Amino acid sequence: MVALKFRRLLPAAQLMAKRIAEAAPEQMLCGAVVPVPPATSRLLRRGFDPAEEIASQLAALTRLPHDRCLSRADGPRQVGRTRAARLASPPRVRTSGPAPRVALLVDDVQTTGATLTACARALRCAGTERVCALTFARTL
Repeated sequence: MVALKFRRLLPAAQLMAKRIAEAAPEQMLCGAVVPVPPATSRLLRRGFDPAEEIASQLAALTRLPHDRCLSRADGPRQVGRTRAARLASPPRVRTSGPAPRVALLVDDVQTTGATLTACARALRCAGTERVCALTFARTL
């Protein structure tokens, strides 16, 4: 994960997507692959989005549609915030296009789940009936 996120080794996304596809329960690999969106300022600073890179590769591997229907407002970085702070003030996420009926949210890492919850909430408010989430890593 460090290779992709902090060293910009984009080919690592394909390996990460392959591992996710191999480890995920088959019933979760359905619907449209929806990447967790980055804040605009972080996308501009980094020049790419790790979740988008993984989601794109996962969609190609599984032959599922890739849907970039979420956007995220700029806000405080999640990195370095306490669990309580992350849960109390989750990212502001909204749909930026039609939401799929079934969504497979993809992110690089899950810490508290606040971001995934905000994304799932936005999708459900837009009409998504089923939301599943997969990440490459989880911090404890």
